[in-house]
Amino acid sequence: MAERTRYQEKIIRNYYENADTIALQKIGEQISELYLAEGKARERVWKRITDHLAKLKIPASRIAEMVKKDDPTLVAKVLEELLAKKSA
Repeated sequence: MAERTRYQEKIIRNYYENADTIALQKIGEQISELYLAEGKARERVWKRITDHLAKLKIPASRIAEMVKKDDPTLVAKVLEELLAKKSA
């Protein structure tokens, strides 16, 4: 495999430095989809949301509770908490 250029290294480094911000943004987008999704599509959206929440180190028990209740407002509240922590 060829070595990466300095530009490529910078892109990769910036991605990992901003991984939390990217995950927060994606959760916000997924909440909107969750409100509109039904059936199998809803299950897929929940899967993506749980993956992002796990990356943000949200406890598995809390994630499981949100999925069990199937309530998008719970995810929105968690997102709000995470954004408040990030800006503080």
